[in-house]
Amino acid sequence: QVQLVESGGGLVQPGGSLRLSCAASGFIFRSYAMRWYRQAPAKERELVATISSDGSSTNYADSVKGRFTISRDNAKNTVYLQMNSLKPEDSAVYSCNARRAASVVYEYWGQGTQVTVSS
Repeated sequence: QVQLVESGGGLVQPGGSLRLSCAASGFIFRSYAMRWYRQAPAKERELVATISSDGSSTNYADSVKGRFTISRDNAKNTVYLQMNSLKPEDSAVYSCNARRAASVVYEYWGQGTQVTVSS
């Protein structure tokens, strides 16, 4: 049974930090690129960060570049999103995504974790 379980969300003041985790099970984690997405109310889902299967390559949305860092630990089947200098506009539900494109695309989603940045 495939599972992606996010944790680490919560309420934080502007300028603060949070570290999100996404624990994977039920598939070969090290073979999948991992992504963090976010979606705020009445807004489209936004791709925040991507990391390659071996962790050697990362990409970020312009809105978070320099503030967020994606990383992974393939021994622990976990991907992380370190979020620093948080702003109110970072408030959203953050979800992790696993994707592997071969002859068929395999893709899995977590349930999401709420991040609220407010004073």
